[in-house]
Amino acid sequence: MFFDKAKIVIKAGDGGNGVVSFYRDKMNANGGPDGGDGGNGGNVIFKANKNLNTLYGFKFKRKFVAENGHNGGASNWTGKSGKDIFVEVPCGTVIFDAGTNKVVADMQEEGQLFTALKGGIGGRGNSFYATSTRRTPRFSQSGEQSKEKEVVLELKTIADVGLVGFPNVGKSTLLSVISAARPKIANYAFTTLTPNLGVVAYYENSFVVADIPGLIEGASEGVGLGHEFLRHIERVRLIVHLVDISESEGRNALNDYIVLNKELKNYSQKLANLPQIIVLTKCDLVEKELLDEKINNFSNDVKKIIENSDSVKPAKSLKKNETNEKKTKEKTSNQNIDFKMPEILPISSITRSNIEKLKEIVWNKLKNLPKTEVVEVEEFDFDKKDKISLNIDINEDGSFELTGGYIDNLIRGIVLSDFESFAYFQKRLKSDGIIEKLMEKGLKAGDTIHIKDIAFEYVE
Repeated sequence: MFFDKAKIVIKAGDGGNGVVSFYRDKMNANGGPDGGDGGNGGNVIFKANKNLNTLYGFKFKRKFVAENGHNGGASNWTGKSGKDIFVEVPCGTVIFDAGTNKVVADMQEEGQLFTALKGGIGGRGNSFYATSTRRTPRFSQSGEQSKEKEVVLELKTIADVGLVGFPNVGKSTLLSVISAARPKIANYAFTTLTPNLGVVAYYENSFVVADIPGLIEGASEGVGLGHEFLRHIERVRLIVHLVDISESEGRNALNDYIVLNKELKNYSQKLANLPQIIVLTKCDLVEKELLDEKINNFSNDVKKIIENSDSVKPAKSLKKNETNEKKTKEKTSNQNIDFKMPEILPISSITRSNIEKLKEIVWNKLKNLPKTEVVEVEEFDFDKKDKISLNIDINEDGSFELTGGYIDNLIRGIVLSDFESFAYFQKRLKSDGIIEKLMEKGLKAGDTIHIKDIAFEYVE
């Protein structure tokens, strides 16, 4: 099964812990503190890979965790930083924050890198806390802990041209003829289950064509494969609309043209406004005299539709011997499909008729069309590390509980069982205004304060 959407969990590495150490040798039994800092945790980095065309790999692995930083060592030895983890995704993958649904990154270019999460900072060793008055600090700082994040990956195929049409109109066959792509080809509905890409060479130029799985009526509402794959033509600059002029599958050519344009518009007005080329396929299945008549009738009917485009209703499926005049009489006032007269080209992928002409027309149109726009990335701090928030709650027994980013960051460097460390902790609570905020909440001597799993009594 094709996977073009996946939800995964990512986590940067935690910072390594700083250590408590004192220099000792046979000549100096009372050396100073020399505990080194911990190493930084590894980052989570997304990388675009043009050789991937599906998110299938994320079905089996949904969690990606970078390496933690190593702890510091004696002799002021800084711990080794954790290794980054690279998450490879296909070009065209858009990354969303699962919590807010905001766009985090749009991975369009081959080799493009995006650092989604930065590793935690390593903790300070005890040598960092040494001062002229604190000669032998017996505490160090633990590494910064990183948090897991959920992101949604959504693949939107990047191509210049999108081949669209009903099942079995010859999209895969055409792609195999104009490029080196070798999509699966068979005579049954939904042969194509994955958007196939092919690079088409036109003299010294080239462009990318995507074979989009067959669309049917109701595709924009989730019928068939359409809803899942319509997103793959959101980025194209030109639509090549394939219509089976032979009507060998029992469908009506004009009806197919009208219905598919309706589905494009229902899904996205932007898609409906993209320039189109109508390619009439399977011309080799129709006798020359009848083919000319079919092409002329189809072209005239399209012109009539455009002239009366305020209200168009798809024609019902008709038998082959019914006239095209009957097809265009059926109209309704509730469709509102805006049509622009496209270029119409009959081809045969089997006999290669007009294949070079099609390449020429496509390239000449692409030359004057703007490049695909990058999805706008909303400005927000996806990798925000909270170091300032503070929550003061009063428990039922009257004790106070402190939580928040400020506390998480402060407690990393505290060893409450150590007198000097606890003294440093008290000093920070007072100098940072925490005691004052507690007193505003009613703190008085003898009250209990809870921080994490530690409780202590406040003494003035």
